Amino acid sequence: MRIDVISIFPDMIEQFASHSLLGKARRDGVFELRALDLRSVAIDPHRSVDDAPFGGGPGMVLAPEPVFETVERAEVARPLILLSAAGRRLDQHTVETLAAGDGFSLLCGRYEGVDERVRLALADDEISVGDYVLAGGEVAAMVVLEAVVRLLPGVMGNTHSGGDDSFASGLLGHPQYTRPADYRGMAVPEVLRSGDHGRVERWRRAQALARTQRQRPDLIAARGGLSDADLELLEEFGLSPDI
Repeated sequence: MRIDVISIFPDMIEQFASHSLLGKARRDGVFELRALDLRSVAIDPHRSVDDAPFGGGPGMVLAPEPVFETVERAEVARPLILLSAAGRRLDQHTVETLAAGDGFSLLCGRYEGVDERVRLALADDEISVGDYVLAGGEVAAMVVLEAVVRLLPGVMGNTHSGGDDSFASGLLGHPQYTRPADYRGMAVPEVLRSGDHGRVERWRRAQALARTQRQRPDLIAARGGLSDADLELLEEFGLSPDI
């Protein structure tokens, strides 16, 4: 897989991608990352990549020339995704789709945004990491990188880890505990110490259902509500189906 990130701060991307799972996966050749500097194609003494918006208004806008030229010269991986607050919200399904492909590119917006011609004629998709505004797309690019690369084969030590993630099954993750079994009067649930793996899995499923119903009822609604089997499982462990 090759991932290209287009930014005016390529060092931010390089630094982030040199640590933890990302750094190891990159060194092991699981994926290739190119951090492309928009300013490298600028021809004026100030290496400008932005300009004032037509019609007036505050701030500056990323100009089309450096974006088009960078994309064309580098022959970036496709799809090319514009990271923008106006994009569709990033979710686990999108992450899994990107992880299953051969590569993609991320264009980091800055200032008041990018020239609309970039969105219309160059970008293949537009993604937001949430309903809030960042100073630029670099942090959003890091979110996408982390979410996608960790799903690539060989990146996580336990190949089943991703299957237990929040959202992987449309539910939030279940509670997790580790040693000691009792800490400051807070004991690990007995079921997790029982050695009954079938019951443990049922408990985890029930806890995930209850947590999702309580904290993200929209996810339960998207699944068509709680099924009869879900309700029976909640009842087995004394959990209320109400929010």
